[in-house]
Amino acid sequence: MTPAARISAAIDVLDRWFSGAPVEQVLTNWGRMNRYAGSGDRRAIRDLVYDALRRRRSYGWLGGADSGRGLMLGALRAAGTDPAPLFTGRDHAPPPLDNETGLPLDDAPEAVRLDCPDWLFEEFARSGFDGRAVLNCFQRRAPVFLRVNLAKITRDDAIGILAGQGISARLHPLAATVLEVTDGARSVAASDAYRDGLIELQDAASQAVVDALGVTPGLRALDFCAGGGGKALALAAQGASVTAHDANPGRMRDIAPRAARAGVRIDVLKALPKGLWPLVVVDAPCSGTGTWSRDPETKWRLTPERMDQICDLQAEIINQAAKNVAAGGRLAWITCSLLPRENAEIVSDFIKRNNGFQLEANRSLTPLDGGDGFSVSILKRNDSLM
Repeated sequence: MTPAARISAAIDVLDRWFSGAPVEQVLTNWGRMNRYAGSGDRRAIRDLVYDALRRRRSYGWLGGADSGRGLMLGALRAAGTDPAPLFTGRDHAPPPLDNETGLPLDDAPEAVRLDCPDWLFEEFARSGFDGRAVLNCFQRRAPVFLRVNLAKITRDDAIGILAGQGISARLHPLAATVLEVTDGARSVAASDAYRDGLIELQDAASQAVVDALGVTPGLRALDFCAGGGGKALALAAQGASVTAHDANPGRMRDIAPRAARAGVRIDVLKALPKGLWPLVVVDAPCSGTGTWSRDPETKWRLTPERMDQICDLQAEIINQAAKNVAAGGRLAWITCSLLPRENAEIVSDFIKRNNGFQLEANRSLTPLDGGDGFSVSILKRNDSLM
């Protein structure tokens, strides 16, 4: 496909996304319906689409419209490229320009320049970190990180094995298990290192919050909202005896094969947990505002009403999970959100209702630290009965 044809395809995908379809579903369907497109074409179109979603407001401003065509025009103008030679209407190129000039980005409101919904811009402004710098990070693609299974291999040896398979990686300071992939990221999932359980794909900040839990070998831990098992696997790799649970058991279907590949055991519990654990980890459903580089679609699907629903659900989850914390045990509240109302405020409100718990430690990470945005609050249970 020519560059112009790829832009046409990206416009088509984005317009379908604007109609309400999930972006991954649209990309998959487009690939199935256009089998002439090679893998390189599909990757290029995907990159165009995700870059446009990361910078929807600024590209739309430059392109003159909040549409697939407007975003692609804006993307070219942001890169200093004249779109006219690509918008010709010939050989699958987009139709020619028709007075679509857009506006100078310097004249745009700050929320537009930083690609943030207006209603969330103020939330970031009061977040306690440099919200503008973080929003600027979200305009770029997120790095690819690996978690090295230290029970099987060292980070240095993992770097060597990956290099032999055409994947370049380097040490990253955010956690003792992290490698950052600098080249060959698309080959990771097909590599021998991945197949043999030497590495897992996991964000650096996600690994860092697990490190903050102070896991010791043999510690019994309940992963209350396990999902695909990323945190459960990281806990097990540090020697914890892990039980995984999720309100939707179907989300845990990959845990068993991933655990087998890593050489660890994770007990999967489909029913609501009844026992007590010294450590209960809650990687809570959240707005995902810390992952906008990786998942920019969520930025535009989130609404104030949906935000309220998420916080109500979080209050229910922390109450339920606390029932499984043994006396003297700890409850770890983790989100991939940067908003106080999902972190400090949820924890503070919970402690006010449950004076048997006290805040022991907390840590917040933003993309300025090198990974996604994550928060972890560790609460200690001091009472014997609830």
